[in-house]
Amino acid sequence: MVVARIDDPADPRIAPYRDVRERDLVGRQGLFIAEGEVVLRVLARSRLHRPVSLLIAEKRIAGLSEIIDSLPGDVPIYAAGQDVMDAVVGFPIHRGILAVGQRVAEPEPEALLASLPREALVLVLSGIANHDNMGGLFRNAAAFGADAVVLDSDCCDPLYRKAIRVSVGAVLTTPFARMAPGADLLGLLEGHGFEAIALSPRGQGTLAQATRARRSAVVLGAEGPGLAEDMLARAKTVRIPMADGFDSLNVAVTAGIVLHHLAFAARRSD
Repeated sequence: MVVARIDDPADPRIAPYRDVRERDLVGRQGLFIAEGEVVLRVLARSRLHRPVSLLIAEKRIAGLSEIIDSLPGDVPIYAAGQDVMDAVVGFPIHRGILAVGQRVAEPEPEALLASLPREALVLVLSGIANHDNMGGLFRNAAAFGADAVVLDSDCCDPLYRKAIRVSVGAVLTTPFARMAPGADLLGLLEGHGFEAIALSPRGQGTLAQATRARRSAVVLGAEGPGLAEDMLARAKTVRIPMADGFDSLNVAVTAGIVLHHLAFAARRSD
């Protein structure tokens, strides 16, 4: 394990780590920041994305030797004191563990759906703009065996640092694709044999009544506006019964409940 010490926050070798929060907002041209030991461990074994470099607080190096030793030999490892790390990233980075990762080329939605097995479960997201929710959605998708996630053009970036962290790295292992603006999301699902199950407080049936087809797609919209009326009109709509006077859940919580039900519900015969 070869570790290069960084004493100067202006060292050009660690330029990708500088001013993390500000650069997160404008994009990183094919790169992303991974934060924390759990996420680093996932990135190290991900087949969808690859580590480019690591910046670790000196006090954490020894405890991460197993992960570091598993990385390709061409991934540089940088170590710095806590004060230097804080100066580089622009805020106190208490975990002391950062990595720059390389995005793979995202597949086209058509190609992603076509590549899935005959029996498949996908999570489809429309207008999800909150990074915490995005991370929670990917975490639930991974936990309940969803084969992929499809995003519309209004969704935020799943590879934003906070989304990756909230997902505990699930964003780095779950295949996803993004629809082009104006694309017919439900038409794409139908063309690949997926039954769309759209969640709405006004759903025609309850979740307990919902069964899983060989290919099922759980379709969720943003909290507040929910799914567009034209999407609800074309999909099978489902609601989760709740106590009187309350009709909505956090979108990530909703996804967890629905995916759990479909993951373990008896499949209907097609």
